[in-house]
Amino acid sequence: MSASPIHARFRQAAGRSPGKTAVIIGDVTRSYAALACEVDALARGLLAAGVQPGDHVGVLLPNCLEFVHLLLAAAGVGAVLVPMPLSSTAGAIRKAFHTARVRHAVCWHATPEAQAAVQELPGLRLAVGGPVPGWQSLGDLCARDLPDLALPDLPPRAPYLILLTSGSTGAPKPIQLSQETKLARARSAIALYGLGEDDVVLAATPMHHSLAQRLTLIPLLTGGTSVILDRYTPTAWLDTAERHGVSFTMAVSSQLKQIIPLLDTRPAPSRLRCLVSSSATLAPETKAALFARTACAFHEIYGASEVASTTDLSVRAHPDKMQSVGTPIQDVEVAILGQDGQLQPPGQPGEIICRTPLAFDGYFGQPEATAAALWQGYFRTGDLGALDADGFLYFLGRIKDIVIVGGINVYPRDIEEVAEAFPGVAEAAAIAVDDPQLGETVGLVIAPADAGQPINQRNLLRHCASQLNDAQMPRHIFLMDRLPRNEMGKIDKPALRHQLSRPGHDS
Repeated sequence: MSASPIHARFRQAAGRSPGKTAVIIGDVTRSYAALACEVDALARGLLAAGVQPGDHVGVLLPNCLEFVHLLLAAAGVGAVLVPMPLSSTAGAIRKAFHTARVRHAVCWHATPEAQAAVQELPGLRLAVGGPVPGWQSLGDLCARDLPDLALPDLPPRAPYLILLTSGSTGAPKPIQLSQETKLARARSAIALYGLGEDDVVLAATPMHHSLAQRLTLIPLLTGGTSVILDRYTPTAWLDTAERHGVSFTMAVSSQLKQIIPLLDTRPAPSRLRCLVSSSATLAPETKAALFARTACAFHEIYGASEVASTTDLSVRAHPDKMQSVGTPIQDVEVAILGQDGQLQPPGQPGEIICRTPLAFDGYFGQPEATAAALWQGYFRTGDLGALDADGFLYFLGRIKDIVIVGGINVYPRDIEEVAEAFPGVAEAAAIAVDDPQLGETVGLVIAPADAGQPINQRNLLRHCASQLNDAQMPRHIFLMDRLPRNEMGKIDKPALRHQLSRPGHDS
């Protein structure tokens, strides 16, 4: 047994530089000394109020200082956080918290639907941001004078987080992560990108997701400064990065696509030395545009919440590999599994599988789902891809999104990259459309870059025909103002199909 690895590492950083700025969120700043005092007060307050090591705590908060307090205090207590999007419906919250066996809840004050969903929980109900009738305030726990209440010793692999998948392959699954795994993931990024106490790291995605948690924790474990964007806009991203001297960040691809046009009229953040694209692949043209508009190191990573980052591409070091998502990072193995259950040679597509010391601890309470997600120690991503002879990985889409045209497998990403290279197309999604003769054909959903400039569909099809074979050619084109995305910026194809099933969306 030992003290919490995450809490202890944070306390070490605070001890080295107590007066240094630890965290910035909007107009709120905290030094390491002040943040450590608040975190320890909350940890003791949680223990005194009845939160025990191993208790599951549901979290429904925006990006705020209290979320940072919870990440660190829960680590000290040994509580397990179960964060969810603030926009979740009451039904989704009840289902998820039942699955994750949540006992206590911390909610933003202005979320009546979330509050209603957790009323029957047996433990604490804590409000943040304002009062909620009948609830305790999280701040009141911090105000209690409990200096002699010791934090518990915890096992090395004490559970820390249960993260819910985006549900792109069905019902969300509860991903278990231990403190040891979360710390190892932070160390992996620290080593890969050379991060240290001089870095200012920006987190600009929702903190209920693992990416923002990692970006928040990394500087607090190294003695750097964590800058958290409370609400993302491309202008706010650029302004915040410049104002606070951000040196490193990981951004989701949809954010980067929105930032590119602004870089035509203003410089990139002056102290930004490394920018990493995450969560969804960038088209080669988008990578090239960022390459041309920034002077910093630019990387793209591939991974999943279950396994963290598995490959990394340095775009400046490998401009000839821009269509790939890079090579495996240290201690990670990536392979391609064929439908016959055999590993595929270079150039042959199949399911991307990976073996990594950063893997999750299984799906909470779902041993059968955990077993189904593994193959001989590899995690099955559900993604399609191929490795080239140099070991670079190419992402081809989700397995469930393959379009089978007359028995021929067609990979959506191949079509989407061609369509997005056509002038005036902001984004594209290839989907299957039922066909009485071929079984399925390709439907192409496109959103224009400028709503006032209609896309010439005839010329778009000519462009596609010049680069795609007959099976890949779109037979249906659907126009939308913008494509639906989930909270991490990935195109939400189930939502897209649902929208297209409504009247008024004929091709």
